[in-house]
Amino acid sequence: MASGLNQALPRVQDLDAGGRVPHQELLEAVIESLKVSGGCLLRNFISQDTVRELNDDFAPYFKEAKALKSDFWAKETRRITGCMGKSDAYALQVVGSQLWQDVGRHFLTSTLHWWLGHKQEHSTSKPQLNNTSVFRIRPGASAQSLHRDDIICHVHHPAALSHQLGRDYGIGLFVAGTRSTRRNGATRFIPGSHLWDYGERPQEELAVYAELEPGDALMMLAGCYHAGSANTTLDEERQLYSTFTGRGWCRQEENQYLANEVEQVRRLPVPVQKFMGWELSLPFMGWVGLDDPICSLHGEESGVDEYF
Repeated sequence: MASGLNQALPRVQDLDAGGRVPHQELLEAVIESLKVSGGCLLRNFISQDTVRELNDDFAPYFKEAKALKSDFWAKETRRITGCMGKSDAYALQVVGSQLWQDVGRHFLTSTLHWWLGHKQEHSTSKPQLNNTSVFRIRPGASAQSLHRDDIICHVHHPAALSHQLGRDYGIGLFVAGTRSTRRNGATRFIPGSHLWDYGERPQEELAVYAELEPGDALMMLAGCYHAGSANTTLDEERQLYSTFTGRGWCRQEENQYLANEVEQVRRLPVPVQKFMGWELSLPFMGWVGLDDPICSLHGEESGVDEYF
């Protein structure tokens, strides 16, 4: 698939996630938008009560937050990580969102058919949490350079005419905690760039801006060129709740086992614990004492005799 200024950008769907549309219908629309454009805007992804809870939960952490050490982020940017143990609202309503989980399972589940002697085995590896962050972008912040987030997996795809399952290594979710506008630094991305040849440079002229109200969200395949934009306002801070899902057999970008206190993890629902990485990725990856790590977390033995 050629890219360039002479190519029409694919349409990014703008959908209402506030409960008016049946879940399966909404899920299918999100999946289709991601396949075609690489992104999808979701209005009312979380409630205003959840927005307030999130903002309250992370306010104390931002009081202590300092400028980031890398030039990749502007000095006006503050970033909180290890979020699963810091906010139940984040863990359950953002990362634990049923829509978010279902989208991840569609794109990032891997099934392997292989032989064990004369017996054919079938192993399925589920997606896992890849990273957690909350960003606060202050006035005066400069724009990030456009980039892909799946570079961490050393991905280098050729161009494709259409999306095929298996191409993706991650999906990002960005939920607005405040208004996100072009002026205060809204995330920009290039629709369709997930299908480009990975040797092709991004073209700034093709980027569109994901302008969001509090509670709205952007979902985006990690193969899309994207970046945070400049905050050119005098008095507006932009706050964004971000998380990525990745392949279950790929190393996590953020080490969840060290980023969160074990006692904080133990009080979360078991499905969330497993999504964080306390689960075998079949066949038999991530074990502890030859057992499922969820058992180690809870001090139990599973009696697992099937590792595939």
